[in-house]
Amino acid sequence: MKIQGNIITVGLAPAWDLTCQGNHLDWGDHPVLKDQHLVAAGKALNVSRALAWLGRESIASGWWGQDDFAQMQTHLVQTCPRIRTHMTPVKGATRINVTVLDLAQHRELHLRAQSSLASPIAFKSLQKDLQKNAQTNTVTVLAGALPDASYTNQVLALARSCHQAPATGLVADSHGPVFNSLVQAGLPWLIKPNVTELSELLGTPIPNRVSSLLKAARTLTHRVPNILISRGKHGALLVTSDQAWQGQCLTRGRVISTVGCGDYLLAGYLYGLTKYTQPKTALALALKIATARAWAWTHEKTWATTKKQIQVQVKAL
Repeated sequence: MKIQGNIITVGLAPAWDLTCQGNHLDWGDHPVLKDQHLVAAGKALNVSRALAWLGRESIASGWWGQDDFAQMQTHLVQTCPRIRTHMTPVKGATRINVTVLDLAQHRELHLRAQSSLASPIAFKSLQKDLQKNAQTNTVTVLAGALPDASYTNQVLALARSCHQAPATGLVADSHGPVFNSLVQAGLPWLIKPNVTELSELLGTPIPNRVSSLLKAARTLTHRVPNILISRGKHGALLVTSDQAWQGQCLTRGRVISTVGCGDYLLAGYLYGLTKYTQPKTALALALKIATARAWAWTHEKTWATTKKQIQVQVKAL
C-alpha cells in the first residue's frame, strides 16, 4: 500500500514537553541546568513534527486547552511551519510533562501529568472538526493516551467515523483498556505497540525476542492487518497478515534520549509508505528516523544528511 493523500494526526491527550538537561543530577542538589526547552507535543503532535522534519506536511488535530491555545498556535507557526494546525480548543489547560536528562550519568526521569481535557462536549466538537478535513485517501493517526474507560463508546464512535470516512486507514498508537477495545473492534489498519504495550494488549508477558513477538502478533492480524512493534535498542518488527520483517540499526551512535523514538518510528514508517509500496523499504526508513531521534540528530541535522549516515538492516522472516 502507498499513502497518497493527507496524513491527519489526532491527539486526545496533548502536552507541553519540558525537557531539562544537566550533568550529575541527584536528589537534594540544586544544580544549574545545561539546557531546557518547552515544546508543544503529545504522541500525535510528535508524529506531525517528525513528518515535518522529513519535509512532509500533515494536519495536526485533536484537543488543546483553551487557556494556552494561542500559545500553542504561535509556537507551531514559529517552529514547524509544515504542520497545518487544526486543533479543537476545549475547556481547561494543556498538561505539562517533564523529562530530566542527566547527560553525564546517562539517566532519564520522565514525569507525566494526567490530561483533563475529555468531556462529551469535547468529543462532539472534535468529531465535527475531523469531518471537515476528511478527504479521499486520508490516513488518520490516533496517537497518545486515551481517556478513561467511561469514554469508551465515544472513542469507538470517533474511530469509526475515521474508519468509515473516505480514508485509506486508521492508525492507532496507544495503550490501556480503551485501546484494547479499538483493537477488538478491528478498527485500526495499523497499530504500533512497544513490547510492554503488546504484552498488555494480549494479557501476558512477552519476551523481547523475535520468535515470541512474531507468534504474539500473529494472533492479532485477523483483527489488525499491520502491526509495527518497537523494540528499543533491538530495532523493530513489522508483522502483516501474510509477511513479517525484523530490522535494526547497524551504525553505532550515542543515545541522548529515547523520548519520542516510537513516535518517530511510526512517522518514518508512514513517510516511507508515501514514497514506496514495499513495507520492507518503509521499515528501513522508519528505523533510520527513530535512530536519528535517539541520537538527537533531528535537532542538529537534516534528513538528507541523516539517511546517508545511518545504516540499517531489514530481513524477511
